[in-house]
Amino acid sequence: MSTETLTIGKALNLGLRRAMEDDAKVVLMGEDIGKLGGVFRITDGLQKDFGDARVVDTPLAEAGILGTAVGLAMRGYRPVCEIQFDGFVFPAYNQIVTQVAKIHARSKGRLPMPIVIRIPFGGGIGAVEHHSESPEAYFAHTAGLKVVAVSTPSDAYWGIQQAITHPDPIVFLEPKRRYWEKGEVDTDATPDPLFASRVLRGGDDVTVLAYGPMVKTALQAAEAAAEEGRSLEVVDLRTLSPLDLEPVYASVRRTGRCVVVHEAPTTLGLGAEIAARVTETCFHSLEAPVLRVGGYDTPYPPSKLEEEYLPDLDRVLDAVDRSLGF
Repeated sequence: MSTETLTIGKALNLGLRRAMEDDAKVVLMGEDIGKLGGVFRITDGLQKDFGDARVVDTPLAEAGILGTAVGLAMRGYRPVCEIQFDGFVFPAYNQIVTQVAKIHARSKGRLPMPIVIRIPFGGGIGAVEHHSESPEAYFAHTAGLKVVAVSTPSDAYWGIQQAITHPDPIVFLEPKRRYWEKGEVDTDATPDPLFASRVLRGGDDVTVLAYGPMVKTALQAAEAAAEEGRSLEVVDLRTLSPLDLEPVYASVRRTGRCVVVHEAPTTLGLGAEIAARVTETCFHSLEAPVLRVGGYDTPYPPSKLEEEYLPDLDRVLDAVDRSLGF
């Protein structure tokens, strides 16, 4: 067994390296990902080792990056596109939802689109406008796309490799404020399936669901609740499209209560879909309505105010209190 302590950023770097070693058709594309190694240094050293034909510094043109990736995928390549920041993905949105998501169906299965779109998402880094968005609902709503969100170095290392080998296009969300979080990675392990949720902490009183950057917050809330004698079960959703809710249903049938946490605005966010499905499936087990904790229905604020915007431990515990109050 080969176990290392890695940051999420380094785990992604090693996962990309291993994918490129395993398949010469894997091509990385993005702004400043070559010589610079990307803004967050996720691709550091890869252009040096694999050459500028496989690690391509593109122009500042997200629509061009994704349009080029479509052509490469048609010719049998596996493009991995880095969107430098979440808010920069929108110029490429047309290509993603009208081409990337639809060509496989449009061609009656003849043209698969094995494209990975890496997006650092979420806030918490003190950045300027367009650098702290949570656009996952747009993509999870789009048929033909799959969406995953990692929260640990192990999931980052294995998940990026699994996404690259998958035949369908995947929006791969990386929690940018957690890039420097460390964890154990067994590089010889058999990884969990990519499209599967995972119970991270067992509990009996309330089920708390989270993904990406909010997983750590949910775990912190569970620790704080335990000091007051409350037992929270924390589930990392991991996959947003398709959703894997069977473990969630099993948990809610035991606890009778559910709180969903994400950074994105609450209105029409992933929490709304999850709340609807949990209510439909577990109605007779629920002791309280499914509650949601998310960002406010405002544009993401200036960095000095982001701590007031982002869900934190207190807001999660407040939702837990409200759930237990029913």
